[in-house]
Amino acid sequence: MRSTELVAAVRRGDAEAVRELLDGGADPETRDPTDGLPLLCAAVAAYDEKVAEALVEAGADPLRPLPDGGTPLLRAVDGGSTTMTSALLPETVRLTPEQRAELLDRARLWTGADLEAELRRRTGASGPAGRERVEDPGGFCHYEQITLGGLTVRDGHGGVLILLEECFGTGAPFDEVLARALVRPDRDHAVWTEAVVRLSWRRHEPTWAAAAGLRDHPDRLHRLFAADLLRLMAASDPLDGSRASAGQDFALFFPWASTEEDPEVLALVLDAVADEGEEHAEEIGALGLRYATHPDPRVRCVVPSMLSGWDGGGRAGGGVQARSAPLDALYALARDPHRAVRERTAYQLTHARGEAPGIGDVLAGLLDDELRETRVHAALGLALRGDPRCVEAARRLRPLDPDGWPDGDLVRAMWRYEEATAGTAAESH
Repeated sequence: MRSTELVAAVRRGDAEAVRELLDGGADPETRDPTDGLPLLCAAVAAYDEKVAEALVEAGADPLRPLPDGGTPLLRAVDGGSTTMTSALLPETVRLTPEQRAELLDRARLWTGADLEAELRRRTGASGPAGRERVEDPGGFCHYEQITLGGLTVRDGHGGVLILLEECFGTGAPFDEVLARALVRPDRDHAVWTEAVVRLSWRRHEPTWAAAAGLRDHPDRLHRLFAADLLRLMAASDPLDGSRASAGQDFALFFPWASTEEDPEVLALVLDAVADEGEEHAEEIGALGLRYATHPDPRVRCVVPSMLSGWDGGGRAGGGVQARSAPLDALYALARDPHRAVRERTAYQLTHARGEAPGIGDVLAGLLDDELRETRVHAALGLALRGDPRCVEAARRLRPLDPDGWPDGDLVRAMWRYEEATAGTAAESH
């Protein structure tokens, strides 16, 4: 009975039910009655990482030999999903040199192949291939998925190869990883994402220097890759203590931001500048003002975090911040035509450390924004400032998730607001 229920749960992609059945004693190596293969193969074929992880954690063997001579892990590599491959990849100590070589060879084969032609060769199908964009379950990247003759692959094999090489300690040179990323020139694509993340984990001076050397490259994609990687490296502490210090980071990003003309690259560089903190707050704020009216919303989205130092300036009596150019810019960005810019601004105003004239009215003006996150930020900002308009704002946002973001912060702020209001009412009586 448990095996039948487990088969059904895997087929419908119910990871929670799969875990409950496995915890209750179901065999993780249960075979699918339709093809006789372990259920792990069904999860791999469906690109269901959560079900695959549940099966592997319960003991399903990703290295179990299959009738065709492969393994579930090899099927994951064939499928071209970095997240599925990662979910099935066992501890490297379990892999023999021969197994590692086979995985790398398989990934290289697919990386260099025309995916549609390879599917035609394997299936003999002659009709048109189905193509669609699919999002990674975590929402961090996407793939193109190609289906033909009953077989499906995703175009993340270059990322799978990078993943395997880094896990096996045989990472390719910087230029080779860069070349793989540029085959899919989209920083939200799985191959690009894997390249940036895995290179950032090296965290040493040669990688930093190689990326920094691209900041004046004539091709925008090279500069985009460099900005993406350097920003991530700058946000992480070096493991070996050899990478550039924070001062060197600022010395790289600040002049780059002043000269970069491509909006997508500029947004990443400005984001890195904004992370440099209070030591350079005045310079960062001045640079933010320069770009507050930039025509590209990707650039304007970064400006609010660059102006976060507005509350550190001169204050009027009673601790209230006087109106200033940075604050005026933030108020203007709160009315920006692009919803992402308004959301970033609402967050910044809500979490600002200082107070300012009119900030409550600006936040209240965002309570009907089209983006729910913006409405939550605005309600939170009012609650933190004891503004009674937060009560109706929070009511209209229900149901609120106390464990989610950004709802959780608003729930806790409303508790504090209600306690403070009740205490004030009690004192008045």
